[in-house]
Amino acid sequence: MTAPDPTGWTLPTTLPATLVDAALAYGAAGVPVFPCAPGAKVPLTKHGFHDATTDPGRIRSWWSWMPEANIALRTGTTVDVVDVDVHGVGTGFPVLRTLHRDRLIDGWGMAVRSPSGGVHLYYPSAPDRPQMSWSRGAALVDFRGTGGYILAPPSTITGPDGTTAGYEVIARGRRPRPVDADTLRDILTPTPPAPQREFQSVADEARITERLSGWVARLPDGNRNAGLFWAACRLAEAALSEDETTAALEPAAASTGLEVPELRATIHSAYRTITRNNGGPAAPSFRRTTAGLEAGR
Repeated sequence: MTAPDPTGWTLPTTLPATLVDAALAYGAAGVPVFPCAPGAKVPLTKHGFHDATTDPGRIRSWWSWMPEANIALRTGTTVDVVDVDVHGVGTGFPVLRTLHRDRLIDGWGMAVRSPSGGVHLYYPSAPDRPQMSWSRGAALVDFRGTGGYILAPPSTITGPDGTTAGYEVIARGRRPRPVDADTLRDILTPTPPAPQREFQSVADEARITERLSGWVARLPDGNRNAGLFWAACRLAEAALSEDETTAALEPAAASTGLEVPELRATIHSAYRTITRNNGGPAAPSFRRTTAGLEAGR
């Protein structure tokens, strides 16, 4: 192992070929390591990354017991990693190029090609600003910080077909510095569209809510909660607030014998369901519903 990079980057600038010596090199550089199953990412220790250590005696003992064990680095204490995935469903490289263009991922100290063809960008952790791990599957970009780990060179992965591919260092950075993972996470988190009222006018809104309210008031015993839930979902999809929907439907639901705490819980559940399932209002569904109501169905 050579001396640490003069810029302050702590990872070794060269790595021995054997797994045990590479694990010792990471540990000597201050990066806690632990063993994973040969050819896989499954921890071999009872507590996974919580068992990671820089102690050379413990490291030698682990790799003496399992010489072919992969090397996992615990992230969030010395190094953080931006993980750009490549899968059969897509690639994170278009997002990576955009982040690079906007200078949001500058400062990496080491770039590693993963067995899938993706890339891991290693950054020094900010000692005074721990950053939690997160995943953004739609963007195929993950972050490994506090609470995470990453397999490191010269570890290998064995695929379903029996072929083996390794992690390989492909570039070194010049001026490593921490990455702003919180900003990356916020940029890669989709923002639901702003709700749009589906009613063309106040009169239109009043007419539809009145019809839904009347329908709720006529619900038979045994179908009252389900019917109220359905009506509340329709108004939630049309971007009425929960308070507005409660004001519109509560009197009708109460007239059927539903208790106020129960019916309000049903309306609240409808709003949670619409928000969770749609990430925002589902206007087309409501347009179909209002068309039926207008036709008297």
